Amino acid sequence: MIRTKIGISLQGSSIYLEERTIMLSESIVKKWKVPTNQLITLRFGSIKHEVKVIPFPHANSLRMTTTLAEKFGLYQDAQLCFQYKPSTGVMSIGPLLAVMLSRVYASPERPFGAATAFCKEITQACSTFGALVIFITPTDMRGSTTSVNGHVYTGKSWSKKSFPIPNVIYNRLTSRKYENMASVQQFMKEAKARNSTAIFNEKYLNKTEVFSALGKEETLHDYLPESHLFKNYKMLQSMASRHSCLFLKPITGSLGKGIIRIRKEAGGAYVSHSTHVNGVIKQTFPSLTKLFISLTGKLKSQRYQLQQGLDLITVDGGRPVDFRSLVQKGAQGEWTITSIVARIANSQHFVSNLARGGSLSKVKAALAKASLSAGQRASAYTKLRKASLDIAKGIEEQIPNHFGELGIDLAVDTHGKVWLLEVNSKPSKDDNSQLNAETKVRPSIKQVVQYARFLSKF
Repeated sequence: MIRTKIGISLQGSSIYLEERTIMLSESIVKKWKVPTNQLITLRFGSIKHEVKVIPFPHANSLRMTTTLAEKFGLYQDAQLCFQYKPSTGVMSIGPLLAVMLSRVYASPERPFGAATAFCKEITQACSTFGALVIFITPTDMRGSTTSVNGHVYTGKSWSKKSFPIPNVIYNRLTSRKYENMASVQQFMKEAKARNSTAIFNEKYLNKTEVFSALGKEETLHDYLPESHLFKNYKMLQSMASRHSCLFLKPITGSLGKGIIRIRKEAGGAYVSHSTHVNGVIKQTFPSLTKLFISLTGKLKSQRYQLQQGLDLITVDGGRPVDFRSLVQKGAQGEWTITSIVARIANSQHFVSNLARGGSLSKVKAALAKASLSAGQRASAYTKLRKASLDIAKGIEEQIPNHFGELGIDLAVDTHGKVWLLEVNSKPSKDDNSQLNAETKVRPSIKQVVQYARFLSKF
């Protein structure tokens, strides 16, 4: 694809430059065969404006009045991609990417709290690749089909103003409550229907939905532990008769919260371990019936997925290990593996999440410490990569929503077999960080911007 990147330059109105006139680099005019001294359409996001192009000698630049820039939401030195289509007479700049975030904080320096660093990072990536990113919250989504108020970082400070409806929306809402708000759902629906906006990672996934969907793909069955939406004692009894270890996981849970592990002891008693803010709570029950009775209060307030326990590889004296694979679409619109890291559980926990005191390791380093043969270690690494892509494609095939990145949690058992633990459609931007992050912009952020550019056809 031919791609041209330009810088936006602003100036006040003059006899040479007024609202319906823009100045464009002579080289770009020539390269794209842009007509001059006649009205053509300039498009940015959902907004269109008729303009007359005047060539000028400055390289890779588009100059417009501050008045026109205000209508477009553009600012000095914004870096964008440029294209002109003679068949339609439309000259497009963009893409305009909107990132949906849950809330704004009072701090002018950190308006999005801990997510502010991520916002600055994706802003930098957009400048590098030629795009403009804005950040919007549920309070900004008022149903307008022509504009949206958004926050923008210009490299020096934050500001908030009106922008056209974007070409692409990246859903980073970290609460189902916000995502399911009527105003948010209406905004996304109208942006897609009226402006052909592409929206990716448009919804949360839950564990029941994931395992049910992937179960329809015969080629994925080997990755799936037995897993059911927990309904009653009969189901618990049936699963316990087949598996010595079981897990109960909140179907909408994250960060290892609320997970319960159930094991049968040699004498017939059952032991449960529950994750807690201060560690793990251990309880022993003389029978499965007694254990089930202890769960009834939790089952009334939360739905759980009942899952077969796995005999996972361990390192460093029995600490369980699992693997987080970040699978993303990028410049070509194809699923690729951005990173896979091993997550090692804290000695006081049976879950590996960093929020529970877990630590990161390189995959091959973790596998090297596990009780696997050399052949099993090499095979496990290859299988982890294959499983990551197979599962991402399975989600895309079986769940009718648009996803551009997935956090896929995998495990390797003591025989070297790879299993799926869960799939996260809102993977943490901290959890997936590279172990040797020396660059300012991580590969995962670059992938997001390149995918947005792909979706918008820039």
